[in-house]
Amino acid sequence: MAVDTTILTRKIQIFIDCDDKEKRNEYFNKLFEWQNIVYRGANLVLTHQYVQENLKDLIYLKTDVKVKLTDSSNDEKGILNTSRMNTTYRLLSSYFKGQIPTDILSKVNTSLIKNFQSDRLAYWKGQRSLRNYKKDMPIPFSSRSLKLSHDEQSRDFKLNLFKIPFRTYLGKDRTDKRVLLQRALIGQIKVCASSIKMVKGKIFLLLALEIPKKDHILNTHIIAEASLSVEHPISVAIDRDNYQIGTKEEFLYRRMAIQAARHRLQKASTYNKGGNGRKRKLKSLDHYQEKEKNYVDSRLHLYSRKLIDICIKSQAGTLLLVNQSNKEELAKEDEFLLRNWSYYGLIEKIKYKAKMAGINVIIE
Repeated sequence: MAVDTTILTRKIQIFIDCDDKEKRNEYFNKLFEWQNIVYRGANLVLTHQYVQENLKDLIYLKTDVKVKLTDSSNDEKGILNTSRMNTTYRLLSSYFKGQIPTDILSKVNTSLIKNFQSDRLAYWKGQRSLRNYKKDMPIPFSSRSLKLSHDEQSRDFKLNLFKIPFRTYLGKDRTDKRVLLQRALIGQIKVCASSIKMVKGKIFLLLALEIPKKDHILNTHIIAEASLSVEHPISVAIDRDNYQIGTKEEFLYRRMAIQAARHRLQKASTYNKGGNGRKRKLKSLDHYQEKEKNYVDSRLHLYSRKLIDICIKSQAGTLLLVNQSNKEELAKEDEFLLRNWSYYGLIEKIKYKAKMAGINVIIE
């Protein structure tokens, strides 16, 4: 019997595990070079896939031109000399082979084609523009390129990726990262295609793990009705039981307090001491750059986690978000709500945690 699984991603800070300064700089330069190639290659793949998809719609071509995007060796009407997926991989190889591991090129090609296929209908209808990838996009790789081991001198772990040594930094780790790494090391859970991302000189491993879903005793006929609002982030009704998760004072007022503090610093930065230009003038604002985003993200994770825990405790197998579509339409007309209440982020976190627990989510 197949085990129902889900993909879990954890962001783990890692360092280059090398004491030689010159060697460490060489590794850093190699990573930055790969990152640049990945972003350029991603935009190339997407552009070529889009051109191939819309070639048959170019009405200004000759009427006797027959377009069939298949391998000509398999179909006499095909215009390609290889499979469609392989066309963009060969393109990447011709541009970047020898400059970057082929495993990275393969994962870039695979993931970009997957993204394109999910968006192709919207492209065809003209409902969205082509994705544009930036220089800080993650560097993808397959699980076979990652070698995980214990660090004998600490509780952290060592990684080897394309012959570049890394070590993790987990700190106090109040989450489940250390446990998941330990389970992955002994083979209890499977490591999937992952990526590394560089942000302001720091390196992060975006580790994807395939884990079995937890078995909970749930009844699909028991429905938990949840309502998202400003007064209480989440209100839940299950049969005769009612629960309220979070308060307006806790979420909205604290968020506005962070905004107000940042606004005061912005006005005061005019009188800050100069000397090194803009960087020194705005030094006091750097502390608040991600503060609001991080606070909101942590609150939404907490609220969604409590909601799913209540559903599991009540054995509710169905979660109904009441009148959510109407609320989102009203929020679009209210500038204050649109700016300060994160409906979309909360719903995405609820969906994600509900899927992990096997709860069906219905948005009304």
